[in-house]
Amino acid sequence: MRAVLLAAASVAAMAAGSAGAETLRQALDRTYETNPTIMAERERLRALDESVAIARAAGRPQVSATVGVNQDVFNTNSGEGRNFSAGVDVSYPLFNGGRVRNSIRAADARVEAGRASLRAVEGDTFTQAVGFYMDVIRDRSIEALNQNQVRVLQTNLEATRDRFEVGDLTRTDVAQSEARLALSQSNLSTAQGRLRSSEEAYQRVIGAPPGDLEPPPPLPPLPATADEAVNIALQNNPDLRAIADQVRAAGLDVSVLRADRLPTVSAVTSGDYLNRLGTSEELLSGPPVPGQSLPPNEVAGIGVGVTARVPIYQGGLVGARVRQAQNLRQQLVEQAIETERFVIARTRAAFATWRAAMEAIQSNEIAVAANQLALEGTRAEQSVGTRNVLDVLNAEQELLNSEVQLVTARRDAYVAGFALLNAMGQAEAEDLGLDGGALYNPVAHYNRTRNRASDWGEDSRRAPTSTRTAPAGAPSPVAQVVGPVDPRANRPVTRPRQ
Repeated sequence: MRAVLLAAASVAAMAAGSAGAETLRQALDRTYETNPTIMAERERLRALDESVAIARAAGRPQVSATVGVNQDVFNTNSGEGRNFSAGVDVSYPLFNGGRVRNSIRAADARVEAGRASLRAVEGDTFTQAVGFYMDVIRDRSIEALNQNQVRVLQTNLEATRDRFEVGDLTRTDVAQSEARLALSQSNLSTAQGRLRSSEEAYQRVIGAPPGDLEPPPPLPPLPATADEAVNIALQNNPDLRAIADQVRAAGLDVSVLRADRLPTVSAVTSGDYLNRLGTSEELLSGPPVPGQSLPPNEVAGIGVGVTARVPIYQGGLVGARVRQAQNLRQQLVEQAIETERFVIARTRAAFATWRAAMEAIQSNEIAVAANQLALEGTRAEQSVGTRNVLDVLNAEQELLNSEVQLVTARRDAYVAGFALLNAMGQAEAEDLGLDGGALYNPVAHYNRTRNRASDWGEDSRRAPTSTRTAPAGAPSPVAQVVGPVDPRANRPVTRPRQ
């Protein structure tokens, strides 16, 4: 199926390139590169990547230092001494009941869930883009049909008035033509308003106003039955993958909290240094006696050891936390069933809508052809006096209605077919064969951050990747909040196309 879709998209792109109009593939390229919903989901995934480094930090050595300068202000046993002290403490966890290991595994599971969610967001956004692309094509066609209808009715009205002047028709015939023209002009205004709305929705999702749009490429062969589509969706839908990874992470959270019942063992090292700053004599209780040794002016020491903490009773805290985590996991299990129901219902609904629209296309094609013949026959019969003006007007309206329904059915069939692909997990960037460049690679950021151990490592402030649709020169409140950025920080992380 993927190969068929890539081939179809390639043929359509080459055909459209010669015409100079924008293709659906190009619109999806722009959506993939600049849509704020996709960009925000990528940033959320990057934040999830950092949770792995956070979990790994708990298994690394902890180093702290203290420095102090002290001056005695009043002391009844000795003089006013001064000292400088410094110390370093190092601890390294040797055993923590599996807390760190399970925390890392839970973080990795949530990263996998985040990647699946990114795939789902991409598919949903592409489905929106396809819908608005087809809306613009549909509404432009409907506007053109209504414009043609207005022109036809204007010609009819002029002919009716001319025949009224010579007494061939009545005032009633003129009034009927005038009323039908006014109604057609109203329908044209409504169609134009709907077109403007579709164009704005197109720009909101795709990021640029629509130019001349090429007809979309044919969809790949879709499943023959709804059950076949559901089986594919249950295997490939990213929403199901995401919730399954979340359940796995929640189960690991339970293991993390169970570790609070077990002892923890750490290796510790400490070093201390004390300098009395030449005030050793003031530490004596009286004047120095000949031969008496003075306290050393400098003292230093290093100690190593192993410490263990054995929890015996914590007031029921650990049990409550474990039960809470178990309930949260069970909540996700129930949500997984809900997600599965939703995916099945969405897949069946998209399949039913697609099949109904395909049948509607066939019926409306027959209706258009029949109404064209009926209009020609009605006009011919009117010329010999067996039909009146109202019959012709009704025939023209019937033809327009069937043409509008045909255009709408074609739009509905394509959008429902693409929605079915999305529900089956086959409407993602790799499936669509986007030609705007290499695809975003979520693994590269994960590999770069998972082992970072510096407390001072930060990312540079980056400019938004998504594009604005505001008029040129319009103020940007977002830019005021973002502030100065590092232009080098927006280099995309990509992966080669497979």
